[in-house]
Amino acid sequence: MLALAAFEGAFAQNPTKVEPAHYKLAFDNESVQVVDVHYGPHEKSGMHDHPGGVVVVINGGHLRFTDQHGAVREVFAKAGESRWFPPFKHKVENLGNTSYDAVYIGIKNKRVESKARPAIPPCRAPTTHTPRSSHPARGRSGRPRSTGRP
Repeated sequence: MLALAAFEGAFAQNPTKVEPAHYKLAFDNESVQVVDVHYGPHEKSGMHDHPGGVVVVINGGHLRFTDQHGAVREVFAKAGESRWFPPFKHKVENLGNTSYDAVYIGIKNKRVESKARPAIPPCRAPTTHTPRSSHPARGRSGRPRSTGRP
């Protein structure tokens, strides 16, 4: 297994290394790799890899993705859109007459566990239950109130 991982690592094609015209490293640490993505009109890339992560589209575009098996998919990415992707390998072509820009936040395999509490507590859905004691048509016992009439 270790030999297989080393073999695959030798052929990994980091987009910032093999496609520096399209991918610029913005930030990198042990947890994430943040890459600025830019494709001018009708520009193409060679085959490259991405770790699993999220893409945030800055300027949308009409793109063609071809994976390592030859499967082709066209995408109309919209500005402001965010999408999750598992690890993948592909080449890209901008089919549009405008530039495509995005930020790709790649999540590295190493798990990072935080012992800190979240800054904002989780939200709870509002309750629609009315306690019996405050129900307008019922008394504290939960039984209908007596109107004094038979």
